[in-house]
Amino acid sequence: MNSRRAPSILESFNFAFEGIIHVLRTQRNMRIHFAVAVLVLVAALFSGVDKLELIALLLAIAFVLIAEMLNTAVEGAIDVATTSFDPMAKLAKDIAAGAVLIATAVAVAVGYLVFSGQVAERSSKLLDRLTNVPAELTLIALVLTTITVIATKAFTGRGTPLRGGLPSGHSAVAFAGWMAATLILDDSEHHFLISSLTFIMALLVAQTRVESGVHSSVEVAYGGLLGALVTLAVFQVAQ
Repeated sequence: MNSRRAPSILESFNFAFEGIIHVLRTQRNMRIHFAVAVLVLVAALFSGVDKLELIALLLAIAFVLIAEMLNTAVEGAIDVATTSFDPMAKLAKDIAAGAVLIATAVAVAVGYLVFSGQVAERSSKLLDRLTNVPAELTLIALVLTTITVIATKAFTGRGTPLRGGLPSGHSAVAFAGWMAATLILDDSEHHFLISSLTFIMALLVAQTRVESGVHSSVEVAYGGLLGALVTLAVFQVAQ
């Protein structure tokens, strides 16, 4: 009797990301949610939210995206299980859609609570405060880089989420980290040394992706450039 081999950790992550990409490719609402998530993170950068407010925004974004994915999964399962109109099937779809509506309403409420006071108190001091909180800038830069990589893979349809395709997500994150370290330690006496070391580490990550045959040189270069530019743009906006 043959037993099915349990998927490896890498395969499990690939399956999960393939689910995300499938929803992005097929569901207009998911693409809208992703676009709004990017806009909210950019607005958070401009408004100077604190750590707790950023956590609240990230949780609200995740809440909406998860609800939308579960709604898509429920609809797909029902469509496979039923071949004709069934009032209970319609009810199940309506309930799943209602869950998305509740998640979206909560996210809007969180966004209002976070941004209403921030917008009213915007001043030049907000940018100074942002530049003194590099950890938050780095988090925003990495999240935006990840979202951009996933969105690009979704639209190009090349490779799998963690193996192959344009761009290389590993290179994007590695070079985003290098750029963040370089900008955070701009005034440090060890700036050049740390920047050089993190750059070499990013190059090594990119090299391993090419040598393993997962990515081409162009895909790795595009990913590295993407991560560095997104991070640079985030820090420049905050200055």
